Amino acid sequence: MTKPARERILDAAHELWRGIGLARTTTKEIARAADCSEAALYKFYGSKEELFVAVLRERLPRLGPLLERLTADPGGRTVEENLTDVARHAALFYAESFPIGASLYAEPRLKERHDAVLRELGAGPHQPVEALTRYLTAERDAGRLRPGADPSAAASLLLGACVHRAFAYEATPAGRPPQGLDAFAASLARTLLAGIGPDAGDAAG
Repeated sequence: MTKPARERILDAAHELWRGIGLARTTTKEIARAADCSEAALYKFYGSKEELFVAVLRERLPRLGPLLERLTADPGGRTVEENLTDVARHAALFYAESFPIGASLYAEPRLKERHDAVLRELGAGPHQPVEALTRYLTAERDAGRLRPGADPSAAASLLLGACVHRAFAYEATPAGRPPQGLDAFAASLARTLLAGIGPDAGDAAG
């Protein structure tokens, strides 16, 4: 059974962007790959940036909804379990999204336009950091992190490590990160909590 046009457009954009990047792919090429007209594409998505946001939200690992859900309800799990889950999702998300968006950095004017449209859409790469900061702030206020913990810095450290994992190891002899995904996520959460967990202040003293 043929997929609806909207779904075909999302699939085509995702596949093309994974292969040649966001900057080098036109909406005409996406429409052709989706077997529809460019006019039909713009019926669903007002711009390539709007389509980009839809691909991130609907075709990549769902990091944003996880972070919002944790802020609303940590789910009775430990902070370490939650942060391990975040790190696992974030590593997968950035492994897919980094190659898609990296080509923009070679086109300064295009990136400037891209960023402007994302601001209009209320989207952007700052959102996961802000969402994780809200979650960690809630955990600190609940007494599950030390009072002096900096949620924004901690969020930046965790997600920054996941971004780093997405691009830093392809030139190594192994061509891949030194740890598997699950080991990486667990180690990252554990190491972060060594600095901001409720007993971290006592250990430092």
